[in-house]
Amino acid sequence: MTFVTLKKDIQLSELDAWGTVADLGAEILAGELKSFGKMTFGAPTDKVSSAYFGTTRGKFRMVYPFHEQATVVTGEVRLTDENTGQSTRYQAGDSWFVTQGTPVLWEVLSESFVKHYLAVA
Repeated sequence: MTFVTLKKDIQLSELDAWGTVADLGAEILAGELKSFGKMTFGAPTDKVSSAYFGTTRGKFRMVYPFHEQATVVTGEVRLTDENTGQSTRYQAGDSWFVTQGTPVLWEVLSESFVKHYLAVA
């Protein structure tokens, strides 16, 4: 068995540049929204994968391409389920689960934001 320690307080500078959230299929509504990440299990195209993912401040819309459980590592974000209008603010230590196909409006409220996620396609 292999263990991967998931660290708290990971900063964008510790992650790899992944372009912008638009490069990942999102629609940018405000801000530059550079994206960063580092895989901790598998690859983005695998049925199961996990990674750190972060962005700079801004607002974007995306339809979730997989089921995801995520925990905020640093920063603050507000997520709105565009099907129901439910909006929740998340800070370091907060977690969520979202199902594949859910349209979500993201508002990164802090200068940067990092989460760790587990994705299942």
